[in-house]
Amino acid sequence: MKLEDAGRAGSCFQVDPCWSERHVSHELFRVGLLLVVLLCFAVANTFAQAASSQVEALVRQGQAALDAGNFVAAVEDFEQARQLAPENLEVARGLVLSYLQAGRLDAAIASGRQTGERWPQDAELHHWLGLAYFKAGQNAEAARELQQAAKLDRANSDVHFDLALVLLSQNQYSSAADELERALKTKGSNPVTHLLLGRAYQNSNRTLQAIQQFQTALRLDPNAPLGHYHLGFAYASLGKNKEAVAEYEKEIGRSPENPEVRYQLGHSLLETGEVKTAIVHLRRATELNPQNADAFYDLGKALLMQGEAQPAISALRRAAELNPADPSPHYQLARAFERTGNSEAKQEWQRFAELKKNQQQTGGMATGRIH
Repeated sequence: MKLEDAGRAGSCFQVDPCWSERHVSHELFRVGLLLVVLLCFAVANTFAQAASSQVEALVRQGQAALDAGNFVAAVEDFEQARQLAPENLEVARGLVLSYLQAGRLDAAIASGRQTGERWPQDAELHHWLGLAYFKAGQNAEAARELQQAAKLDRANSDVHFDLALVLLSQNQYSSAADELERALKTKGSNPVTHLLLGRAYQNSNRTLQAIQQFQTALRLDPNAPLGHYHLGFAYASLGKNKEAVAEYEKEIGRSPENPEVRYQLGHSLLETGEVKTAIVHLRRATELNPQNADAFYDLGKALLMQGEAQPAISALRRAAELNPADPSPHYQLARAFERTGNSEAKQEWQRFAELKKNQQQTGGMATGRIH
């Protein structure tokens, strides 16, 4: 190639002024586009941060409303939060708990089931759903959810305690005792937990252990609700009626109008031979609860022991009406009629024999009384 040709060839590599302008224009467009994209991201982040802050504020408000017992306001706050953040676990928990506390059990169950499917490993959701089922009277479902919560969070004493309540309502006393023992291990002594554990032991024929639990509860809280009543009942079940009377009298001092306490005190007094005092409490028990067949029976029996046959007949007839399958009132009625020379005595002896025979044939025990 000649030198001049080379010069001409080199001229081909010179920049075209028009191309340069177009290149600059494209670069400016790209920079502008980038700025727009960055601005969109910034705006989106700003909106996201604002929404997040609003959700956090609603959660705080909802929790404060729950703490204050304003459950309607709590529901409103958590429902608004859910609209803004439907995938937020804390919001889901708060909403289920708010529905539960507000008594909106259907909503609590529906929300709990829906969110439970989304977060199946969340113990708290299973806990609140279990309580919602329990309050709705669906005990089998409640036990299932609370058992799952207990598996996921074994250290949560509240879950074990609530599961024990469900099991007690199902008369599963041994299993309830296990859960209450776990609650005590994870949280420590609590008078109510000791009381319930005592009841579970009592109904599992572990009376000595029950007495220890009732005594512990009363040491922790001398005013534990029905603590002296349960301790008295445990003593009575062992035949320690004097100890039972002492405990029932303490309970009467706190709950004078409790018909069951009145009845049990009267019954134990009758067992210890304090008939006159027993009549006072048994009569009051029948006034407070006119449907208590056992109270009418014991009252009739006590009146008969005092030689008051006619008042005894009235009480015993009422006992027979309330519990037609029980032979015991007819036994005492026959004795009362004999004392008054009433010919109905024969009829009552026959009725007693029939009911006693039926009881033996069916293997049932309407009562554990000695007539």
